[in-house]
Amino acid sequence: MTDTLPDRLSSNPNSPYYDEELLAKGVGIRFNGAEKTNVDEYCVSEGWVRVTAGNAKDRFGNPMTIKLKGKVEPYLQTNE
Repeated sequence: MTDTLPDRLSSNPNSPYYDEELLAKGVGIRFNGAEKTNVDEYCVSEGWVRVTAGNAKDRFGNPMTIKLKGKVEPYLQTNE
């Protein structure tokens, strides 16, 4: 793998951990052995992911998130 994924990455443009170029390549997350498609942010070293909580919104209109702890494995998705 030529591209190394960062320890922490967010899909929220307001976050300091947002990387548009890397997200455009396609980043997949395996959390505790299961594929997750609703991950908003992850941190490998601390072992957590933030996932969206259904259609719930906060008072600013942003999706509500839940922090889950476990083994996080990010990878680049291949277009096959």
